[in-house]
Amino acid sequence: MGLKPDHWIEQMAKEHCMIEPYEPAQVREGVISYGVSSYGYDIRVADEFKIFTNLNSAVVDPKDFDPASMVDFKGDVCIVPPNSFALARTIEYFRIPRSVLTVCLGKSTYARCGIIVNVTPFEPEWEGFVTLEISNTTPLPAKIYANEGIAQVLFFEADEECRTSYADKKGKYQKQQSIVLPKL
Repeated sequence: MGLKPDHWIEQMAKEHCMIEPYEPAQVREGVISYGVSSYGYDIRVADEFKIFTNLNSAVVDPKDFDPASMVDFKGDVCIVPPNSFALARTIEYFRIPRSVLTVCLGKSTYARCGIIVNVTPFEPEWEGFVTLEISNTTPLPAKIYANEGIAQVLFFEADEECRTSYADKKGKYQKQQSIVLPKL
């Protein structure tokens, strides 16, 4: 299994619609960068957010998550409260080939501000918009800029295809079209 370079990513984006929309160059002027990079793809955050609120003093339970703990927000700039988090989704829609696994890491511009982006791997044959978890680890409110870069996806291609893909398992987050809350 090896890390894949920019020309492989471009080829897969064209041949397999792996990333839509696909930006073939790094866009940087006046924005937090996005688009293809040397060995990955910098994804953008859409303008739809679910911001965590503790108004109801709920317990965060991944087996029984209370949707009332989230406030919907749509806009060009999302303010994440201190020591809190927001969920968002990518602008890009992904179709991961059967022999590919991705790892996603937050961009250094946000990390240097105490903002951590958490995304689980995109498994072979997973498809959909990516749900992002954006944590503000600081004691101050933090700005997140919609339609700009938020994280980088690294692509690894295996020497052979996996026996069971995410699609084969009928994964619960397959083909998600919006921000999806935790579910069993």
